[in-house]
Amino acid sequence: MKALVYHGRGQNSLEERPKPKIIAPTDAIVRVLHTTICGTDLHILKGDVATCAPGRILGHEGVGVIEQIGGAVAAFAPGDHVLISCISSCGRCEACRRGMYSHCEAGGWILGNSIDGTQAEYVRIPHADTSLYHIPAGADEEALVMLSDILPTGFECGVLNGKVQPGSSVAIVGSGPIGLATLLTAQFYSPADIVMIDIDDHRLEVARQFGATHVVNTMRDDAITTVRNLTGGRGVDTAIEAVGIPATFELCQELVAAGGIIANIGVHGHKADLHLERLWSQNIAITTRLVDTVSTPMLLKTVTAGRVAPQRLITHRFTLEAIPDAYDTFGRASETHALKVLVTP
Repeated sequence: MKALVYHGRGQNSLEERPKPKIIAPTDAIVRVLHTTICGTDLHILKGDVATCAPGRILGHEGVGVIEQIGGAVAAFAPGDHVLISCISSCGRCEACRRGMYSHCEAGGWILGNSIDGTQAEYVRIPHADTSLYHIPAGADEEALVMLSDILPTGFECGVLNGKVQPGSSVAIVGSGPIGLATLLTAQFYSPADIVMIDIDDHRLEVARQFGATHVVNTMRDDAITTVRNLTGGRGVDTAIEAVGIPATFELCQELVAAGGIIANIGVHGHKADLHLERLWSQNIAITTRLVDTVSTPMLLKTVTAGRVAPQRLITHRFTLEAIPDAYDTFGRASETHALKVLVTP
């Protein structure tokens, strides 16, 4: 089969690899119908994810059709159309029983990280019964690719951890795919103000179309002054970091109001300063999280009911043979205006 293989910092290539086989009785082999590229894949290429070794097939998002199942798989059968979760969970360990699937003792974020992933014609899914979801007949399978990772990530790590409330004020720093997914799901709770902050006018315009009440381009305007003016000098109730660099995390510390929450989503490869000399008395909370995908069943119902439209995030489409071009397009988003690129083997 064809697969996109990581070869170390800054290097990947499309190669022929053996089709995966059932290893454990709880495994399923899925023929990939659609996959995509995540910002985390770019972090891997930058060398920020030490657990991903050269030789790994990348990718942790997708939808597909079950080709084969192990003897212990009870909830799925060959021919079923399934959503692949970016998080694999055994459903039995202590972390899974707490709903913290990202820390599953036999799973977690392993696809495209510590085991081969979805940017291929076929993928092996461990713990299939608890790591796959049935796709309803007639559902938009392209849209559902966004439920593998970015929609639950934005919702759980940003909206839920940030305790977004009706009438509250929210600043989302970063208007890329994750920031926009956070924007879409924050509106479930009807905040009064959602301020999107970025350096890219195109992405900010998309954010406005997606429901942002205010946008700030930090190349021209001062985000701190804008937010303070908007909130009567207080700052926002929830500041969400959706980039993963020190400057954006430190900006969130300037934006948050006393009693507010900083919710980190971004994948950080470098240290960021925490200004406790100013924040120690401000009654704020700082949250971090790797998505657990506990919200996936709810989001699946919401999307299939047409209450949220994640397909609006798809801007480019590629075949698997053209996935090197897809990486180039996604990596130059400021030039190409890429949000999510859909890759179809």
